[in-house]
Amino acid sequence: MWTGGTSWSEVVDISILFEVLRRGAAVLRRAGKPTPACRTSGNLTLISVMEKTALDCSETWPRGAQSEAQLTAATGSNGAEDSAADRPAWDSKIQYVLAQVGFSVGLGNVWRFPYLCHQNGGGAFMLLYIFLLLIVGVPLFFMELAAGQSIRQGSIGVWKHISPKLEGIGYSSCVVCFYVALYYNVIIAWSLFYLGNSFQYPLPWHHCPTDITINDTGKECSSSSPTSYFWFRKALNITNSIEESGEFNSIMTGCLLAAWVIVSLAMIKGIKSSARVMYFSSVFPYVVLFIFLIRGLLLDGAMDGITYMFYPKLEIWGNVQVWRQAATQVFFALGLGYGSVIAYSSYNPVQNNCHRDALMVSCINFMTSVLASLVVFVVLGFRAKTIALDCVAENIGLLNLKAANESHQPWWPHFNMTDPRSVSIPEYREWYSQYSSSVGLNITDCNLEDEMNKGVEGTGLAFIAFTEVMALFPGSPFWSFLFFLMLLNLGLSTMFGTMQGILTPLMDNFSFLGRHRTLLTVSSCALGFLIGLLFTQRSGNYFVTMFDDYSATLPLVIVVIFETISVAWVYGTDRFLDDIEIMLKWRPPVVYKYLWKYVCLLAMVGLLAASLLRMIFKRPTYTAWNQQTASEMTLEYPGWALAMIISLIVFASLPVPIGYIRSVLKSRGTRDTPSPGGAGHEMHRELYTKCNSTDQLESNSHHAPSQEDGGHLRIAFLPVGNEQYQLLPQQEDEEEDEQDTGV
Repeated sequence: MWTGGTSWSEVVDISILFEVLRRGAAVLRRAGKPTPACRTSGNLTLISVMEKTALDCSETWPRGAQSEAQLTAATGSNGAEDSAADRPAWDSKIQYVLAQVGFSVGLGNVWRFPYLCHQNGGGAFMLLYIFLLLIVGVPLFFMELAAGQSIRQGSIGVWKHISPKLEGIGYSSCVVCFYVALYYNVIIAWSLFYLGNSFQYPLPWHHCPTDITINDTGKECSSSSPTSYFWFRKALNITNSIEESGEFNSIMTGCLLAAWVIVSLAMIKGIKSSARVMYFSSVFPYVVLFIFLIRGLLLDGAMDGITYMFYPKLEIWGNVQVWRQAATQVFFALGLGYGSVIAYSSYNPVQNNCHRDALMVSCINFMTSVLASLVVFVVLGFRAKTIALDCVAENIGLLNLKAANESHQPWWPHFNMTDPRSVSIPEYREWYSQYSSSVGLNITDCNLEDEMNKGVEGTGLAFIAFTEVMALFPGSPFWSFLFFLMLLNLGLSTMFGTMQGILTPLMDNFSFLGRHRTLLTVSSCALGFLIGLLFTQRSGNYFVTMFDDYSATLPLVIVVIFETISVAWVYGTDRFLDDIEIMLKWRPPVVYKYLWKYVCLLAMVGLLAASLLRMIFKRPTYTAWNQQTASEMTLEYPGWALAMIISLIVFASLPVPIGYIRSVLKSRGTRDTPSPGGAGHEMHRELYTKCNSTDQLESNSHHAPSQEDGGHLRIAFLPVGNEQYQLLPQQEDEEEDEQDTGV
């Protein structure tokens, strides 16, 4: 007895349809034609399986217009298939989330965001950052996630699929990723150097070394600080300017080689190998940050640092440069434009909820920045209070010397001068404000807020300020080891994403490279090491600063501007939202349409204009270390360095116009060359049809597959009504069994 939920008539209808498809396939195999389908595309066929036998063939969608419900996957430039079955995939959702979080949460969250909060109004800057994150950051991040997931290609394939004229966007992303990888791995090499030096007690940067020639502390160290001396002289052995190149730093060259070997081994098997490393490299930094936060809250001065961090200075909202800095930080914090976000999302299943991922990763990224800022400010608060208390003790010592040589004065302090450490900073400052004019110039003010105002960012925060504080901790080698292991993991997780932004588009677009993943990975890392030797000479730190400030900023903004134009104005926001609706089974809010078309685009154009104007009206500068004065000074880049900066920006941006011009010239050549069948330009308009009979299927099969835009084949999944489309490979072997042609 038939007990299923489907009627006998439906079973008969389906069996008839199977027989029709089987016979049609057999006929076409004998004729050497592709398997019949409602849409034929190269070696892949789309078969519509419906619950009715009579199909309406009246509806067609020209390929030139592209369906609004189109989810596509582009093949490589040589026509190689890249089906979902052959593409690597994440083992689990948590693996993917850790990869995205690991890439977006990097060193900038630890040493750039806290500095910007420190310099730009604390809590007021955070509010501004949240505002820009919601209206610019999240929409653009969601756009990249959705594009990569639906088209299932790297950055080159995604934008090339939307329009061949825009393929240069993907190549620009690859160039910028390579720039970033070059200097980012140098920072990882520095972390390795400090990590290796953490296995000493006391730490080598705790005290100034003794110059054996004079049997005293060297002038450079005594005039600065032990941590500054160790960083500039022992680690970098830096020159006085970028124009003095100096010889190679052999220790840093070895550390750089080790860093590239680590990256190569982690990336050699693609996401399968790097994802395993992500479980540790993405999670461990959070463990360390929480440990440092708990330890920092127990330090004297921690609450002063937190108060300074969150106290809002709303007047900064009227400063255009603060808006520019906040927008730039949003832009780089999420990793927009690199192509890594697209590459990671392309390994997701099509039905993955990328909207939820965009909100979740953006939220985690921001909360990580806040957590890192708390850690930084409690540590800086402790450092500032320690320096201020040392200042008080030093001044009281000078007052005691005065007391021994002079009679009692009316301005004599009322607090206990026999124990300088018992005098609080407010007590001393109250006395100093009343009698500063009477005590002489050698007695100074000791202001805690002035010490907090001495902002430290980037390498200065990690390798000078933090190392100075950790040297004061009990068990300092342990804390130093934890901190630099955290920096190492933060750098590696971002580095993995950056390299994925290079390798994935190249392997997707060129099948030869895809077949030799290991060779491509090793060759890329070897090339990165050789070019990275530029950063291991004695002036290498100045080149790291140059690349960090200029090589990525403007090109990435240009890339994201063209990405937004591609989705919002070339492909169309309505079509894009239709595609997302097919993936998510629900339609995202219409507000994204207006954010992509207007708000995000105008914000990116404004950021580009502000950055260009700043470069034009304010000559680029860098901070150099002067060995004679043992202090930092600001210098202007020489002419050849400015030419290098311009060349880096132009070289990274050039693929966009070159790709457009190449596509235009190629399309003109295609139009001037008649197609083999004499069908003219009509042969380039592939139709999507609903078929009603075996005759219709056979008639459709006689149309040559369209290879528009230079022969790039596209696979489309077009859900229409209750129809279901399934990919079937073309059976080239005429002797294959009939059961191999299944629906």
